[in-house]
Amino acid sequence: MGPDIAAWRPAVPGIVEVLHARFTDHAYPAHTHDAWTLLLVDTGTVTYGLDHREHGALPASVTLLPPHVPHDGRNATAEGFRKRVLYLDTSVLGTDLVGAAVDHPAFADPALRSRVHQLHGVLRGGDEWEAESRLALVRDRLRAHLTRRPPPPATAEPNLAHALRDLLDAHVTDTLTLADAAARLSAAPERLVRTFTREFGLPPHRYLTGRRVDLARRLLLDGLPPAQVAPAVGFYDQSHLTRHFRRMLATAPGAYARSGASRAFRRP
Repeated sequence: MGPDIAAWRPAVPGIVEVLHARFTDHAYPAHTHDAWTLLLVDTGTVTYGLDHREHGALPASVTLLPPHVPHDGRNATAEGFRKRVLYLDTSVLGTDLVGAAVDHPAFADPALRSRVHQLHGVLRGGDEWEAESRLALVRDRLRAHLTRRPPPPATAEPNLAHALRDLLDAHVTDTLTLADAAARLSAAPERLVRTFTREFGLPPHRYLTGRRVDLARRLLLDGLPPAQVAPAVGFYDQSHLTRHFRRMLATAPGAYARSGASRAFRRP
């Protein structure tokens, strides 16, 4: 059976490329990337050489290969392996941590693996704010491993949290990104995510989605069709709107719009 490969470039700052692949007998020759390689192995085992040392990438771990350092890779079992990879721009982690990643490229950290897995889950759906938020938390945890310093705890910063909420409220339907918000508020993205979540009990991407669904409900009840509502409130397309609408209200946008027709007040 041949390889099964899916690769794309998401509209998420800091993520250069996403690769999902299954290989049975492929062996990578020695090569380098100009980006950080963040690897999850879902089935099988990958063995690889990095800086003249042999390593193994296992399903229980997260592997991080630094930019500009040669590495290869091959399956360690007859059934091959399935992997998911994020190629991260060097600005995400910087080049000052390359040496630390060469020394310790694998992390047996279930929480980190879960966060990377969740990030992969949102990268196809057009949820840029959620993807940016999850990337910020992944970066935070990776830096903690590489510097051997735990991430700072989420401290109470109500002024910053409320400033972010005001900014989100002013840009519910447009293309404001987490990176834009971080620049405007002079705060790191991960700090914004932690502070907002501590203050309001949910992360900023979930708050923004809720605001967009609220706007969609009003437009649907005004008679606007779902295909027009979706871009009007900031969703990527109708399927993007439908996915979040079902998650919030357990029904599709069209069904929601029709639900009150028989109960609407009519003059005799």
